[in-house]
Amino acid sequence: MNTTTATTPSLDRRRLLGTSLLLPALGALSFPARALAADTPQGAILRQLEAGREADIARLREWIALPSIAAENRNMPDGAQMMARLAREAGVENVEVVPTDGFPGVFGVMDNGAETTLGLYFMYDVKQFDPAEWSSPPLEGHIIAKPGWGQALVGRGAINQKGPQATLLAGLHAMRRAGIRPPVNLVLVAEGEEEIGSPHFKQLATHPKVLPALKKCAGIFIPACWQGPDGEVSINLGAKGVVELELIASGEAWGRGPVGDIHSSNKASVDSPVWRLVQALQTLVTPDGNTAVIDGWFENVRPLTAREKELIALSAANTDEAKVKAMMGVTHWIDDLPFEAAIARQASQPTVNIEGLVAGYTGPGGKTILPGRAAAKLDLRLVPNQTRAEAERKLRAHLDAHGFPDVEMKVTGGYDPTEVAENARLIRAQKEAYAAMGVKANLFPRLAGSWPGAVFTAPPVSIPATQFGIGHGSGAHAPDEYFVIDSTNPKVAGMSRASLGFVELMYQLARTT
Repeated sequence: MNTTTATTPSLDRRRLLGTSLLLPALGALSFPARALAADTPQGAILRQLEAGREADIARLREWIALPSIAAENRNMPDGAQMMARLAREAGVENVEVVPTDGFPGVFGVMDNGAETTLGLYFMYDVKQFDPAEWSSPPLEGHIIAKPGWGQALVGRGAINQKGPQATLLAGLHAMRRAGIRPPVNLVLVAEGEEEIGSPHFKQLATHPKVLPALKKCAGIFIPACWQGPDGEVSINLGAKGVVELELIASGEAWGRGPVGDIHSSNKASVDSPVWRLVQALQTLVTPDGNTAVIDGWFENVRPLTAREKELIALSAANTDEAKVKAMMGVTHWIDDLPFEAAIARQASQPTVNIEGLVAGYTGPGGKTILPGRAAAKLDLRLVPNQTRAEAERKLRAHLDAHGFPDVEMKVTGGYDPTEVAENARLIRAQKEAYAAMGVKANLFPRLAGSWPGAVFTAPPVSIPATQFGIGHGSGAHAPDEYFVIDSTNPKVAGMSRASLGFVELMYQLARTT
């Protein structure tokens, strides 16, 4: 998933006086003895989770061992079939692999005879990886000691997104073994193209079999395990949109410079497509690279509301800035901004980011060539009221107007920003679930990263969409991605308690009106 977690402030905790499946944890994730009694649902489910712990870890390892990578067209049919099997084994019914114009999706339902239906969004694709950059093989799921966190499973997809998803499935397995039916009906939609911008996901969500099921949902969420070191989580009232694309400069398209690579001594008399691309990129942002200057880029950007500014101010006042910087591996914010202004930018500003630059020779030593082609991989993050279509149109028009009509723009995927009302039933149920678990849950205007929630919030689906979950992992899209299995931090859930968290949301949504 294309995400960046935001650390946000603590809300007052509330006791639910007998209405919660999980009793209040008084600031930690330890359960009172009465909650583990034989005659309580949480006790029965937790015992089944503990009994099935090794099977749950083995299931996650098996999933990680099959990397479905959309960008490389690697194992995609097998990935969809495995996603379907995992769903069936967890009790999801009528599971189908649904074709799209791209890679297939997976759809299924679990009819529990409940009045309320909850949607689950999964993804079975993962990012690319270079094994040489990892401290252990990225497909083997080694468990290592992670100082400050506990025992963590390392592997591609561990936190993005197979770990959280396997944790939710583990909760369904435990409920099934305990003879406890979920208190809500479930609708599962899973795609295999999230990591390339979900170019065909709307086809899945609006499929004649899928759309009627989604429209019955009180909301849909993507499982997340993003607890910070103090146990805090964010309830994000939306997410940024994204456009993923490549800009390509070549001698062939330009009509200048070489068509292929030639000796670098010719630079004295021959134009360079690489420098051509660099000059085009420089027109997109201010000299420091921090603010987009694409023509008309900000004309539809919605300013922060008074409520969003209030939430951001609370975030700055109640968050340990030093810990946030340490987790991110940074020492300064843009322009040395104070923390509140930095996270305000994170919530409010669209961005133009260079993911990678590829040109010429990049191996050991030098190779004196004048390359005939250069490519830049970009992502554009969008805020309300921008749209993907607008962003693509304005970028193309900008390049043309600034004298770069030959620079090819190849869009690979993307979607609009997402917004969810603070009083939405799903948001209120999340607040209750986190409060019941004694977890600091903090409202934040929007996730700085992106996921295709706009497919759900926009017509014709038109349901709330957000993220939810406890537990911890990190390293998404990076080497040594990990997911905490056994936590040594009393404020952070390990895999079994994180599974109970997903169960708790189901119970809270069922009783929230």
